[in-house]
Amino acid sequence: MLRTKSSARQAVGRFPCAQCGAVLKYAPGTMHLVCDYCGFENHIEYRAGVIEEYDLQEALRRLSEPRTEAPKPQVHCDECGASFQFETHIHAGECPFCGSPIVTATTQSKPIQPKSLLPFRINESEARQRFRRWIDGLWFAPNAVKKYARSESKLTGVYLPYWTFDSDTETDYVGERGDVYYVEEQVQVTRNNEVVTETRRVPKIHWTPVSGHVSRFFDDVLIGASKSMPRKILDALQPWDLEQLIPYDENYLSGFRSEFYQVDLNEGFDHAKQAMDNVIYRDIAYDIGGDHQRIHQVRTRHSATTYKHCLLPVWSAAFRYRNKSYRFVINGRTGEVQGERPYSWWKIGFAALAALLLAAGAYYYLESTGALQHSQSGTYYSKPSYNSNRYYPPYNGLHF
Repeated sequence: MLRTKSSARQAVGRFPCAQCGAVLKYAPGTMHLVCDYCGFENHIEYRAGVIEEYDLQEALRRLSEPRTEAPKPQVHCDECGASFQFETHIHAGECPFCGSPIVTATTQSKPIQPKSLLPFRINESEARQRFRRWIDGLWFAPNAVKKYARSESKLTGVYLPYWTFDSDTETDYVGERGDVYYVEEQVQVTRNNEVVTETRRVPKIHWTPVSGHVSRFFDDVLIGASKSMPRKILDALQPWDLEQLIPYDENYLSGFRSEFYQVDLNEGFDHAKQAMDNVIYRDIAYDIGGDHQRIHQVRTRHSATTYKHCLLPVWSAAFRYRNKSYRFVINGRTGEVQGERPYSWWKIGFAALAALLLAAGAYYYLESTGALQHSQSGTYYSKPSYNSNRYYPPYNGLHF
């Protein structure tokens, strides 16, 4: 980043030590800001307050109104006097010139501000230990990658933006119920080099047209609002203890990066509806009953839909292996690790070869002992088994 000149300055939160005046950083798992110089612990005052839900339709209406986007103002560091700009999606981090923690206000950059957050519970050292155990447990990972896990590479603590959605849904559906029944059929098979006729029970499915209605209230459907990480990784970090959300307090951001939302509210609700649809389809399949289900038409209505905007903590890092970058994140509350990983094709090849040799050895043993011939000579009947899990067809969107 370069020093730039600008008359507009971003409002910056300061966290001076009550004992020596140095800039403080939040200590994960506590309610303290800790001074790196004198070690003094500065207590964070508890902010009482209810975590509110906001009406989605009203928010979308306000967001649709014309709004002038103001240019992002400069950030001024009081410690070294530098002026600079964060990346467009960052509102908390470090001064690029002196390393002091900086937390800027969010009101000047986004129409919706975070109203709640979960503070970090595990520190960087604990997060690194979780990552080491995770990567050491990966099958077929290259040795160079596991060596990285034992290094002291720095993790970055980041507060990522999330949306949560509540919605009351009513769904009408049309489909079919499938019930399994059996018929007896004559089939010819070869036994001991002779063709014989056997009677077997063959399953059939009787389909019956059905229609019905299901209802469900969804609470806190969580959708990541960051594009810095693949959605698949962010979704896999769940569950989060959202019942422990506290009112937004910038003290908990000191010493960490924090992002603005990059997924807008309407786009976030589209993702939430897809997640709700998957649950609604399971409800429909259960309501239809039977052994199999076909779902042809679905019409879902959403009402009393609300949202929250919150910040959740993760430890993040990346490493390069053979000119490709791999990212991983650690849930800053639970220590759950998710990420991208490379594979060692040599290890996979050796494992496949070992499996083939083992299968060949078992076959040779059974053949030499006559076990295979014995099992083929007897007349037996094996009742066919069926998966008791219900069938849920793929879903391509809501029908309104």
